Amino acid sequence: MPEYADIVVYIEALQKRIHGRTLERVHLASPFLLRTAVPSLWLAEGKKVVDLRRLGKRICIGLEGDLWLVLHLMIAGRLHWKDTAGSGLVRTQSNRAATTKGKPKFSKRDLAAFQFENGILSLTEAGTQRRASLQVVEGEERLDNLDPGGLELFQRRDRDEELHKSFVRCHVCHTRSMG
Repeated sequence: MPEYADIVVYIEALQKRIHGRTLERVHLASPFLLRTAVPSLWLAEGKKVVDLRRLGKRICIGLEGDLWLVLHLMIAGRLHWKDTAGSGLVRTQSNRAATTKGKPKFSKRDLAAFQFENGILSLTEAGTQRRASLQVVEGEERLDNLDPGGLELFQRRDRDEELHKSFVRCHVCHTRSMG
């Protein structure tokens, strides 16, 4: 399962590759990946990536117009980057993925592909159970609604003080119950 460090590394890598780039095409190989119906995923096409961030164990890709793509990799989800050299994905009239050479580009593990002018970001998941998810939300408020909550140990400057207070509270409660 991708943990905190994996998510941070993914975001750092994505920052170098897609920040400031336009998302040209989106292809879903599995309809079960998308967990939201409104706003439409296709609204993301043609928008520039303006922000990347982590929300719990989710990767959030912020697009122009305050639109967010939120990827949750779950247990076996992985992101892969492939630089394009003129033969990227195109969407056919039947909305199936193909390359400009006409050959299918997706394997059984592929769930989605996001085509940028400089490469293709693909989401894969090993195994037979599909747990990874993609949500499309509009606005910071709706993005915040996806926050699972919990203590953000690596983002809070006051974490040591907060942890100390929490420890003292637990220790005092435990001591009182023992005595």
